[in-house]
Amino acid sequence: MAEEEKTTTAQTVTGSDDIEKGKGLAWLSYIGILWLVPLLALKENAFCKFHVKQGIMLTIWFFAIGIIGAIPFIGWFIIWPLGLIFGLILAIMGIINAASGKYWKMPLLGKLAENWFKF
Repeated sequence: MAEEEKTTTAQTVTGSDDIEKGKGLAWLSYIGILWLVPLLALKENAFCKFHVKQGIMLTIWFFAIGIIGAIPFIGWFIIWPLGLIFGLILAIMGIINAASGKYWKMPLLGKLAENWFKF
């Protein structure tokens, strides 16, 4: 049983160590293409990878909203503004949580990011 406790403690220390090392760059994941910075700088950091996956999904969201927003009237006045506001709120919440050292899964897009990206 003592070995199990040591393993759990080692995993906890490694997890918190990843968070401390990663939170300085992880928040960049939610600002457009800047998710490349934590992805390339801290390749092995689990905390950064988690937020990079969500940042990539948020970039895809903004790209999709931009395309759908080109549809006359419905896209211009309903889909684009609401999608943009939703994306900005997610980006702000993601920045705050990543800078605070928290694992935070975005509503709607967080589960997709988890399933789509396996790095």
